[in-house]
Amino acid sequence: MNKMDYQNVKGTQDYLPAQEVVRRNIRRTLEDTFMLYGCKPLETPILNYTELMASKYAGGAEILKEMYTLTDRGERDLALRYDLTIPFAKVIAMNPQLSMPFKRYEIGKVFRDGPIKAGRFREFTQCDVDVVGIESQSAEAELMVMTIDAFNKLNIEMLIQFNNRKLLAGLLQYFKVPQLKINSVILILDKMEKIDQVTLLKELEEQNLSPSTIELIKQFLNANPTIAYFEKYREENELIKQGYEELIELQDYLQVLNVGESCVFNPFLARGLEIYTGSIYELFLKDGVIKSSIGGGGRYDNAIGGLIGSEEKFSTVGISFGLDVIYTAMEQRENSADQALVDIFIIPLNTEKEALRLAWQLRQQGNRVEVELSGKKLRKAMEKANRENIRKVIILGENEIKSGQYEMKDMQTGEVEQFEILEFRREEKG
Repeated sequence: MNKMDYQNVKGTQDYLPAQEVVRRNIRRTLEDTFMLYGCKPLETPILNYTELMASKYAGGAEILKEMYTLTDRGERDLALRYDLTIPFAKVIAMNPQLSMPFKRYEIGKVFRDGPIKAGRFREFTQCDVDVVGIESQSAEAELMVMTIDAFNKLNIEMLIQFNNRKLLAGLLQYFKVPQLKINSVILILDKMEKIDQVTLLKELEEQNLSPSTIELIKQFLNANPTIAYFEKYREENELIKQGYEELIELQDYLQVLNVGESCVFNPFLARGLEIYTGSIYELFLKDGVIKSSIGGGGRYDNAIGGLIGSEEKFSTVGISFGLDVIYTAMEQRENSADQALVDIFIIPLNTEKEALRLAWQLRQQGNRVEVELSGKKLRKAMEKANRENIRKVIILGENEIKSGQYEMKDMQTGEVEQFEILEFRREEKG
């Protein structure tokens, strides 16, 4: 039998302990912040019916190309979730007893058979917060502030770009873009910062738009528009009016919450998913270590009603960011491998039982403790402590047991402290 050539599936990755400790810290920080904002935890299945994930209220044609599909032994058509949004919409649709407004967070694995780049894999972890039942832009503003709070705690400077899909769709209607082609044109405009204008205009021409329409779009691209730019179109188109008023409302909230410097209007931001119906936003790193967005979201008021076949509108806003891309940004900024995973290392010299007792007592005080139990010689054990950046070491020999005292050495300062070996007592339960 040939030895197996071990390798990961393309687009997947193992995270060794030094890396995983950083990832868990990111996860905890995000989770703690979500809870501060009144969000409740939720967990949804990775495996879903293909029909659900491919519904017209889901991710749209582009994302469905990247969906992993399979069948079970009962020949049911199934799919791995490509995001946490549609499974969440399904939960709301299945549980009408939930009181509104309902705020949830979920951190979980999702799968997309798409291109791989820095911080982007085919199996990755999404961190989502969604709010159902708030019509005003206060929901968007709170999610944006929550995101800024979370990234400040991670010591990451980030920028949120925002726009409104109604504004963009209404303007394209006014420019006489045929209704069936509006989503396609929005997707092309979304590429503005990735491709040059000549290529962008060529893609617009391939949509068979009229020359006058293309000229109006070109003027719009060159106008470097602010929110005020759209005021003159308010009375020309109902969607522009709604989008403009929503943006003004959102901007007012952001100013009151004093996050104006971290949130900027981008008139060309479109976000690829067709699910969005109003405000949209994307997150970028200020230092540009990763150029692409590290998260985003927006309002999607039609998804839940659409899923349950109801005319009822569910006001829904969400934000999502990738744990893997946050980790990649932090990894490029600082060497996480240098962080010790253990506080105290006990090296027993024929005193394994006593060492385990002492370790238990030190752990009750909140220390992360490892006992050398593999029989390494003292020199090799000390080399391990140095290699793993463990700060404090205890050598526990028979002399220490007899005297009832041990020394703890700080490997960075060389300082030695002396402690008594306490009588070993476990609290009895019951």
